[in-house]
Amino acid sequence: MATIKAYRDIDLQHLRKLFLEERKRTFADQDISEFKLEDFDKQTQGEYILTAIIDDIPVGFISIWMPNNFIHHLYVDTKHQGKNIGTALLKAATKKAAFPITLKCLASNTKAADFYVRKGFTEKSRGHSSNGIYILFELTKEIK
Repeated sequence: MATIKAYRDIDLQHLRKLFLEERKRTFADQDISEFKLEDFDKQTQGEYILTAIIDDIPVGFISIWMPNNFIHHLYVDTKHQGKNIGTALLKAATKKAAFPITLKCLASNTKAADFYVRKGFTEKSRGHSSNGIYILFELTKEIK
């Protein structure tokens, strides 16, 4: 089982690689040629990050923009998906952020959207972004 820890500087290289590889896999229908290792630093700047650790190696993370209680990123290494790591990261996030907690998920990312619905998130609205239609999800109570 993974241990959930607050971000540690020693995990940066692992998290950069995980973020890059999982984004490439998840968003293969987009132009992934622009994705870079440093995107992790830029896209999580100023966010609260929790990391899932197995054998001292990061296998997932969640980043939260605390002023809005907004989950910006949740990624789990594909080799560790289906082991409740995403759920553990969400549970830990709910102990740090206040309700309601929101997040956006591309509608085309049906695996992630289904996961959030199973955990108790409800669809509040839909919108358009440069990457396609997204769903704005909201969580108002502890996750399932």
